Amino acid sequence: MGDRDAKDALFDGFAEVAKALANGRRAEIVDVLAQGERHVEDLADEIDQSVANTSFHLRALAAAGLVVTRRERTRIYYRLASERVGALWEALRDVSAAHHGRIDDLARAYLGERDELEQITRDELALRLDAGEVIVVDVRPEVEFAAGHIAGALSMPIDGLGRRLRHLPEGIEVVAYCRGPYCVFADEAVRLLRRRGRAARRLEDGFPEWRRSALPFEIGVAS
Repeated sequence: MGDRDAKDALFDGFAEVAKALANGRRAEIVDVLAQGERHVEDLADEIDQSVANTSFHLRALAAAGLVVTRRERTRIYYRLASERVGALWEALRDVSAAHHGRIDDLARAYLGERDELEQITRDELALRLDAGEVIVVDVRPEVEFAAGHIAGALSMPIDGLGRRLRHLPEGIEVVAYCRGPYCVFADEAVRLLRRRGRAARRLEDGFPEWRRSALPFEIGVAS
């Protein structure tokens, strides 16, 4: 029979990973890094924290083995240690939505009412995109689009989206997507498109889920 102290240490080691994610800002960092690598200053701006606080959270994630780094000149870039870290975040988010009684209310307070926002599944979008029946717009920041995006998608960051809509062909449905099911950018894009009289839906989740489903994606900026 195994030693009790050794077993305690093993399960405490498992719990260290959960402990690293037991902070809203660190969870948000993982959500951002699921889109692609970022340097510390970028992440600090994204989560509205100081560079010092962001670095503290990144060290906690790195200590648990959830993120890794690379240096480019004077900047340090962080990325998720593997796709499994993104899958862990997705599972944690989904379990919370299914079993935490307040998540729906918290999501509604942040995202607003979504009843009028139609969604499209990944599989349906893949079929309709392949048939040329939809235009897909990626409303994440350009750096995230460059790190990876749905094949054939147009980069239209939510900032300045209104000015770019006139370039979209008329008479074809538009599907917007961003980071995941709790990303507000796609909701804002669909509401704007519908106010302009366009048929529009949002993808049911986001780019990380699309990529993990082995659906077609591309890396790099638009030509």
